Amino acid sequence: MGLTHTSTGAGAADAGLIIDRRSPEDRVIALAGNPNVGKSTVFNALTNLRQHTGNWPGKTVTNAQGRHTHRGRDYILVDLPGTYSLMAHSAEEEVARDFLCFGGADGAVVVCDATCLERNLNLVLQTLEITPRTVVCVNLMDEARSKGIEVDTVELSRLLGVPVVATAAGRNEGLGQLMEAVADMAAAEEAPHTFRPGYPSAVERALARLEPVLARRLEGRLPARWTALRLLDQDPSLLCALEKFLEIDLMEDPEVRVALLEAQAGLKEEGLDQESLRETVVASLVRAGAEIAGETVTFHREDAARRDRQLDRILTSRATGIPVMLCLLAVVFWITIAGANVPSALLADGLFWVQDRLTDLFAYLQVPEWLHGALVLGVYRVLAWVISVMLPPMAIFFPLFTLLEDFGYLPRVAFVLDHAFQKARACGKQALTMCMGFGCNAAGIVGCRIIDSPRERLIAILTNNFVPCNGRFAPP
Repeated sequence: MGLTHTSTGAGAADAGLIIDRRSPEDRVIALAGNPNVGKSTVFNALTNLRQHTGNWPGKTVTNAQGRHTHRGRDYILVDLPGTYSLMAHSAEEEVARDFLCFGGADGAVVVCDATCLERNLNLVLQTLEITPRTVVCVNLMDEARSKGIEVDTVELSRLLGVPVVATAAGRNEGLGQLMEAVADMAAAEEAPHTFRPGYPSAVERALARLEPVLARRLEGRLPARWTALRLLDQDPSLLCALEKFLEIDLMEDPEVRVALLEAQAGLKEEGLDQESLRETVVASLVRAGAEIAGETVTFHREDAARRDRQLDRILTSRATGIPVMLCLLAVVFWITIAGANVPSALLADGLFWVQDRLTDLFAYLQVPEWLHGALVLGVYRVLAWVISVMLPPMAIFFPLFTLLEDFGYLPRVAFVLDHAFQKARACGKQALTMCMGFGCNAAGIVGCRIIDSPRERLIAILTNNFVPCNGRFAPP
């Protein structure tokens, strides 16, 4: 059952997304998380077939929203693009940031990977700065248990100041408790007092100068502390989004401008320019996440971490990284090409047997020769060749490619090749899209969205067309 009736809320319109509020009682919940943490699995399990997928207006980024009914009330879940940070560097990060800030959501759920919680807490802390009405979903608990990792969700909830729910979405575990926490959070009259990361004294003094002024101007529409950080950061895309949402230009307000100039002058006296300020803020968030993870995550099998470090030394070193990569890719290609011969031959025999029967049928019905040539020898034969030649290699290549991704090898490939690609003024992430291009150029080009720089993304899109995909291989 898809979403069909649409109405636009004020905040959602500012974020560029039409939300299906069929009733004023509906609650909009943003679903955020890093890539590959099972966020879409959580979304699909909660919404079943009650989903709608489209594009964010003006961006080549897909959005998905669906409904879940709990306690007799409908919750509209908006599956945001996977992002590591809300300090936007790409279209996906901009979409996630703008919807959390300006989308009019009644709350947020941040999905984390229990096997690497420390890395995920960076996004959690940034989300808490924007909206305290947040539930943290620690997913993949089954994988964490198998690796000897234990997460103390009670202590994590106490430290963060928001509900924390452990789930294993692939097994449908903990999703009921997650929606209970979401319902309680959305129904609460007051937002919780959440963890607030501390920054170096110079940054805190600058924020103290700006916050009171902004609090009077914002009137509760946005958190003053978060807005002050963004003004100090001077991100052009966010400043435009702020102006559109608030319908005023904060930079044109005399009191705000004076306070901002004084804050920036204080930062410069401490040796913090715009770039070093951002690095300082990120470092503070990462440090806070590491401290929280250190208090809530227990590793019962230290050998697993040691084994990962040993694999990193082999797979990413200058001496062995590229040879191992070439050997693995050669094995994948050999399995793909050799393994596709038999199913390709079977498909070809079956489909061309059907072609012969169609020819007999057309002859029996005395169909004109030109129509037989157009439909059977033209449309059907081309379709039969495409299916028999392309389907088996793709059915083998992409599962193998997915296995390499699940084992964490593909990011290591990007790391190993990044230096070589940078020499060509390209991005190491292009190595992944080029590998996907061997299965299908269309998939490789669509995958170029993971590249942050528009220039490097364009280079990847243009050059990926030269990768020989299955459609260009000779038939087996």
